[in-house]
Amino acid sequence: MASPGWQQSYREKLVTAEAAAAVVRPGQRVFVGSGAGEPQTLVEALSAREDLRDTEIVHILTLGVATYAEPRFGSRFRHNAYFIGPNVREAVNAGRADYTPVFLSEIPRLFRSGRVVIDVAMIEVSPPDERGYCSFGVSTDIVKAAAESARFVVAEVNERMPRVSGDCFIHAGALDMMVASDRPILEAPPGEPDELSRRIARHIANLVVDGATLQLGIGTIPDAVLHYLTEFEDLGVHTEMFSDGLIPLVESGVVNNSKKTVNPGKIVASFVMGSRRLYDFIDGNPLVEFRPTEYVNDPFVIAQHDKMISINSAIEVDLTGQVCADSLGTMFYSGIGGQVDFTRGASRSRGGRPIIALPSTVEGETVSRIVPILKPGAGVVTSRGDVHYVVTEFGAAYLHGKTVRERAVALINIAHPKFQPWLMAEAKERNLVYADQIELPFHPSVYPQDLERWIDTKEAARLFLRPLKLSDEALVRDLFYRLSPESVRYRFFQLIQALPHRKLQELLRIDYAEDMALVVLTSSTDEDAQMVAIAHYLKDPRSNFAEAAFLVRDDWQGKGVGTQLMAALLEAARRQGIAGFTAEVLADNKGMLRVFHKCGYALESRLAAGVYSLRIPFRNPA
Repeated sequence: MASPGWQQSYREKLVTAEAAAAVVRPGQRVFVGSGAGEPQTLVEALSAREDLRDTEIVHILTLGVATYAEPRFGSRFRHNAYFIGPNVREAVNAGRADYTPVFLSEIPRLFRSGRVVIDVAMIEVSPPDERGYCSFGVSTDIVKAAAESARFVVAEVNERMPRVSGDCFIHAGALDMMVASDRPILEAPPGEPDELSRRIARHIANLVVDGATLQLGIGTIPDAVLHYLTEFEDLGVHTEMFSDGLIPLVESGVVNNSKKTVNPGKIVASFVMGSRRLYDFIDGNPLVEFRPTEYVNDPFVIAQHDKMISINSAIEVDLTGQVCADSLGTMFYSGIGGQVDFTRGASRSRGGRPIIALPSTVEGETVSRIVPILKPGAGVVTSRGDVHYVVTEFGAAYLHGKTVRERAVALINIAHPKFQPWLMAEAKERNLVYADQIELPFHPSVYPQDLERWIDTKEAARLFLRPLKLSDEALVRDLFYRLSPESVRYRFFQLIQALPHRKLQELLRIDYAEDMALVVLTSSTDEDAQMVAIAHYLKDPRSNFAEAAFLVRDDWQGKGVGTQLMAALLEAARRQGIAGFTAEVLADNKGMLRVFHKCGYALESRLAAGVYSLRIPFRNPA
């Protein structure tokens, strides 16, 4: 129990901001509180000190003022950023401030071990409760370790700071000086996600499952993902930070944390940045627990969460899967942060999925962010060995355990179509893909995502139907070698023993209009999917009819897969204005003949030499 009489000591420690800033001596290292919890009054008072020299200021991202990083204070202060925010970015790249690349989970150990000595910690806290405990409020992250390690602690006690539950308190007795404040807490209201962010978010949402635990990074893409989770059940949250977008999912019961395997029933985070609505939401809310970074970002803690889904952003990704997230070439932009912590934790989670998300282009679609090689000077934050999913507005590429060739093709497949031919040519030049890889057309077609859907079979199994992708070569090969000789003969009209790359890539070269292929998979995610069926049509421009062909794996035949694949292929053809299908079917292929007869349109057939020639005009419903 806290010692009695803390109130008297508390009153004696209350001083002006100027008096608190006066404790800093030249040459000392000063820690400043993080994010929305930056002690603005103390920072202003410290910056006003004209007698200081060689004072080091350390912190991660802060939302408020950073006058100490301005050129006019060059001899007084030097900032050391563990994560670069907009308010210090120019100073870092001009050489007036430093950048320390470090995993967020490991910063507290620098403080506690004494390798980085904190002489003075300037923090912002809530008023003490009846027992004398102050909450770190909106930012616990590395602030707790800094405050507990510092030689001297100065706290801006803000009447407006929310009081949060968890491992996020400091007793008034541990504060050496206090400055009273009622300034508004710094806000970072999230903007409405744009259409680009929404398109990326839709692909990410396809990787989320009921009962998953989520980590959401900073930015418009993670915020947009929240809009697509309204139909999920029993989601949980274990994350560095969250913003306003999480509140509706909590209020609707989508996020209830009931299936979390660690800290069940609790949203666990280390800081928040958002609007006053968000700060009111966490204030006194027993659903929310703030814990320090050394716990929240510990990959071993993260890995204990089943179905852990981490979502982080990137600046560019090269064709081998290297992720740059902290620099624009030689210009330092942000920091390592918690991306690697959560990527490694989620990858070791049972059912976990680490995701890197980024728009495919920048600067008005003039620069690709999927690149042959990273820019000179660009830092690799997430290595090619760590990366699992990369998502753009054009789809998701699964890279883990894939060859460099498979990675390059998968990433080209989700690049902006205008850059795909260039990327494929660069990949061929570097021998990342087959030497005889077919070049992509100068204007590749956009993948028709709206044709994706789940289908149900007669035995209640759910399968995923989607258009064929350039990266499906391994799946098509696996399908072929699982076929019986009879199924091979039905499809190719002869018994062929092999389907090498040079033949396979001809099947993969489609334009989604006159040349279309749809596939049926056991999963919507490439990490564990098997292909069980494929359907293809090729338009004859002279007749405006398209020749159709189907292939269903033997163990999935007779379960309605072919019938549903036919319906989807008909839909794709009709939307392209195709007048009908033609097909050649061996007379003893009874299953395929039944599929065509049940297509919903009248058939015209002719039998010759054991082969039925079918013609199906779409104008004649059966």
